[in-house]
Amino acid sequence: MGTFHSGELAVQQRMGQGHIAERVGRMIRGDIPAVAASFLAEQPVVVIAAADDAGRLWAGELSGPPGFVHAVDDVTLAVDARPIPGDPLRDALARPARIGLIALQPQRRRRMRVNGTATPDDGGLRIATDQVYSNCPKYISRRQIESYRPDVAPSAPRRGAELDARQQDVIAAADTFFLATADLDSNADASHRGGNPGFLQVLSPTQLRWPDYRGNSMFMTLGNIEVNPRCGILVPDWVTGSTLQLTGTAELNWESDTFVTGAQCSIDFTITEVVEMHAAVPLRWGPAEHSPVNP
Repeated sequence: MGTFHSGELAVQQRMGQGHIAERVGRMIRGDIPAVAASFLAEQPVVVIAAADDAGRLWAGELSGPPGFVHAVDDVTLAVDARPIPGDPLRDALARPARIGLIALQPQRRRRMRVNGTATPDDGGLRIATDQVYSNCPKYISRRQIESYRPDVAPSAPRRGAELDARQQDVIAAADTFFLATADLDSNADASHRGGNPGFLQVLSPTQLRWPDYRGNSMFMTLGNIEVNPRCGILVPDWVTGSTLQLTGTAELNWESDTFVTGAQCSIDFTITEVVEMHAAVPLRWGPAEHSPVNP
């Protein structure tokens, strides 16, 4: 079996970047190299992507003191945390599940991705890795941690089928969000998207659009959407620790009149469910220094 599935190969070919993807794809490993283990052990938060029992994809945050994510051996990660009550991923990760994980370090504009199978283990997770690789620093807003507030209890989840006016304002102001996608075999992936505020557009209470900027040319996220439209979005509020989780379907839009400057295509997202929780994450971050490569 090759590195890329049919959806990824189709998008690579359409973009004329298959030769780049073939070269870049050689960095994907099944094991956890020492540099990856060290990086992951430094992080106080990661984003997990997985499907719930109905097959809907969600992205959510797990947090803890540095070291709460750590390598057990060359092909196993331990995560000493589970989704909090109210997070749509809580039940999904109460059983073995195909997951994607991304660790983002805003302070140094670094990120690393892990895909594999998560199994519940003593209040946390054990992840058997299939893919481990790093990404470039493009489009990451630099931020510094200002405080850690585990004493502030999360609110009960607020659910809906569309975005209210305040939630639309939160999305319009976002410079960062995370995506949950999966291929036809339910192999989940978590990825990051960044840009200047406004790059995640609200078209209506149930419709969003964002540009796809030039990245590593592997098109793992777009390749998944090409074959499986189910998709999840996490929009974090870095100042308050609140989270906005959306699930629905995504579609690649190749119409050039929908593109913004610097975009290769655009993605249209239709919302089917919204889950909002205040103070869901104990970390509080300072103001953003937007990436200098943002279009």
